[in-house]
Amino acid sequence: MGLQWVRLDTTFHHNAKVVELVAANKWRAICAYVASIAHAGQHGTDGYVPESSLFLIHATKREANDLVTAGLWHLSPGGWVIHGWDEFQISDEAARKRRERAQKGGIAKAKKAAEKGLRSV
Repeated sequence: MGLQWVRLDTTFHHNAKVVELVAANKWRAICAYVASIAHAGQHGTDGYVPESSLFLIHATKREANDLVTAGLWHLSPGGWVIHGWDEFQISDEAARKRRERAQKGGIAKAKKAAEKGLRSV
């Protein structure tokens, strides 16, 4: 199912890898990197970016190569993996479990509220 949101470090723009891309005027690569984080989160890929998704994140193989060279992506069969995904983002499995717990908690709360409402009538 994927995530509804992803984490982006507030010091992202100070990261040496990003600064290197800025210095080289590789703005499209930076945009593609941020879009790849959102895309991977939305689609529950745990940081994997398939080659077929490049156009969805407004990137070409050139930007992909720039991100690999900068160390923000790593090559993986059929695509790339976002560096540090497991360290900074919640896994799709953990997000699914969190949603299930929240749903169960919401159902339990609704039942209690309904029972309480019936008793007060």
